[in-house]
Amino acid sequence: MLLSVRGAIAATLLAGTALSAAPAFAQEAEAPKEITVTGSAAVTSDYRFRGVSQSGGDIAIQGGITVSHASGFYVGTWGSSIDLGSLYGSTELDIFGGWTGEVSSGVTTDIGLLYYAYPNGTGGDSEFFEPYASVSAMAGPAKVKLGATYAWKQDALPNFAGNKKSDNLYLYGNVDFAIPNTPLTLSGHLGYTDGALAPCYYCTSDRTGIDYSIGASATIYGPLSVSVSYVGVSGPSIDSYTNDAVVGTLTASF
Repeated sequence: MLLSVRGAIAATLLAGTALSAAPAFAQEAEAPKEITVTGSAAVTSDYRFRGVSQSGGDIAIQGGITVSHASGFYVGTWGSSIDLGSLYGSTELDIFGGWTGEVSSGVTTDIGLLYYAYPNGTGGDSEFFEPYASVSAMAGPAKVKLGATYAWKQDALPNFAGNKKSDNLYLYGNVDFAIPNTPLTLSGHLGYTDGALAPCYYCTSDRTGIDYSIGASATIYGPLSVSVSYVGVSGPSIDSYTNDAVVGTLTASF
């Protein structure tokens, strides 16, 4: 399952020297693009979705692409290798669309719908929808983001106490602090889950949980960035699943 859509911090794509050397009149005459395409490819030491490993504690290969319009609307897809058994198969493919834009001075919102797909999974229902919304703003030198997702009752989100359909609410906050005059950014995350996707997936009593992470990322060369995070969740600690872990990620963005 995702990240946050997740899991890797995007690298900064530096402008080419040819563009920076172009004549000023040429830059002024260039019209803003109506459509932009961005993407990334990454390798991570452990694919963690809201603190829980989706790759069995092993390395995962990830990548995505997003097509955005000047109006703020966008669509995209993101994928990762996983190791969650035959129900999910070996691949997660997320498809999403939404709108993002500034709603007031310095305040940006992002709303959309995400579909979690598992194209080679077998043996049952695994795919589901999850709407999302977030608000972000600068607080001094730090960027603060507050968000929520809510997946309504669906076949792929069972309540294991009776095997009935269940829903899931996820609330989270992120803080990113870019250290001035350096390529380094410090990041913190805290999330709360209530429902079928709580860290203790198969528990029949407590269907809530907390996940957290703290880490740093840096641009190392052009579109390449590296990040390291300490990730943990509440509840029972299961090796290569819900145990605390240090996760490293190398990302190339375009």
